[in-house]
Amino acid sequence: MTDRYGYLGPEATFTEAALIRLLEAQGTPQAQRVPMRNAEAAFAALAAGELDGAVVPIENSVEGGVPATLDALSHHTMQICAETLVDVRFVVAVRPGTRVGDIRAFATHPHAEAQTRVWVGEHIPGASYLPASSTAAAAQELAAGASAAQAAICPALAARRYGLEVLAVDVGDHSSAVTRFVLVRRRSAPPVRTGADKTTLVVALATDEAGALLNLLEQFSARGVNLSRIESRPTGDGLGLYQFSIDAQGHVADARMAEALAGVHRIARRVQFLGSYPAANASEVRVDPRTADAAYAAAHEWLGTIRGAGA
Repeated sequence: MTDRYGYLGPEATFTEAALIRLLEAQGTPQAQRVPMRNAEAAFAALAAGELDGAVVPIENSVEGGVPATLDALSHHTMQICAETLVDVRFVVAVRPGTRVGDIRAFATHPHAEAQTRVWVGEHIPGASYLPASSTAAAAQELAAGASAAQAAICPALAARRYGLEVLAVDVGDHSSAVTRFVLVRRRSAPPVRTGADKTTLVVALATDEAGALLNLLEQFSARGVNLSRIESRPTGDGLGLYQFSIDAQGHVADARMAEALAGVHRIARRVQFLGSYPAANASEVRVDPRTADAAYAAAHEWLGTIRGAGA
């Protein structure tokens, strides 16, 4: 039976491109790709056994974390098992025959709108912005005549898929923009460590006293664990109550990470482990020799000798 993997649809989104890359990396390019409405819908289908995995965007180099994904991950018992990075390149797509001067309104996803304001301001400053559920949806609706817009800002893949004409390419404000996507599955043992891994977790502090966040951060700092992302998100339990979504460099099987997580569990109100998995950019994960497994083993051996001497 062919595995089924969900992604944020419709077809030709950046998320589908990320899924294709991840499937090729794991040697299952023939797996069925299933478009989903949003991250909540994808995770619900995954929990119900209707999907074998789901790919969702978690972080953008321009806009930061993706709130819908971060919140959905905290609401479900899922595990991240892989990640990939996709360059974000936007085009302006129109129905054949449309010219720049004909554009009175354009449609795209809010993240794409925020990343293309310079081009819009220079070329179609009077055009109205119509939010779409995704960049590909903007292209699909434009091609089907179901949009009040005359243009869509979308991936080149979406323009080709829906038979649109490209008026302008690389219209993003940041030429190096990248979105990070994660592959999520039902809870299982983490992938084996590679030496260049990430661990993602959600932590709710036990108190809101002064220094509570510092105490949390010190659990990682004291053990030489670098944090590549930390974001606060509302817990949903009341105004002013927040939890922290964290990416840490290392694997739960690493001694330094294991001790850091144990320390976090000791001081936090709630810890949700979302997985350890290979980092897409291995070069960003650096380990100080003083916090490598060998250093921890030597320290424990020394501790054993002095405990024995005092017995």
